[in-house]
Amino acid sequence: MEKLLTLAAAVEVAKAARLENKTLALANGAFDLLHVGHLRYLQGAKQEADLLLVAINSDTSVRALKGPPRPIVPQEERAELLCALSCVDWVVVFDELDVRHLIRALKPDVHVKGRDYCPDTIPERAEIEAYGGRVAVAGDEKNHSTTEVLSKLKEGNA
Repeated sequence: MEKLLTLAAAVEVAKAARLENKTLALANGAFDLLHVGHLRYLQGAKQEADLLLVAINSDTSVRALKGPPRPIVPQEERAELLCALSCVDWVVVFDELDVRHLIRALKPDVHVKGRDYCPDTIPERAEIEAYGGRVAVAGDEKNHSTTEVLSKLKEGNA
């Protein structure tokens, strides 16, 4: 998976992008049980910049945020699925509960969140704007979610 980067390699990719006058977008999430909502979000995020780096929550951080039994799909497999998408240039896995440390390290031109946010409610907005970056929202109107898929699976088995 040549698209899968360590944080140190992601920092170098961001530096190289700036030197080449290319813009970098950062999108993030758990991406557990990849679905069309994820795809639309990432395709929209890619439209915001020349290059798209996707940060995925590690198994540890997904469990802390969403509780057991999440994640359903282990981080290595979630990373592999994201690396296979043509709209994704790179993937990095992170253990923290939010991406502020990645934003500070990478300084992406734009941080993209899904449409369950609006620009004013993006938690990392101040971090991005502090160095002149911008925030954006992308994807469908949150008509799809892993939680919804899991609920439908439970209902089907009840």
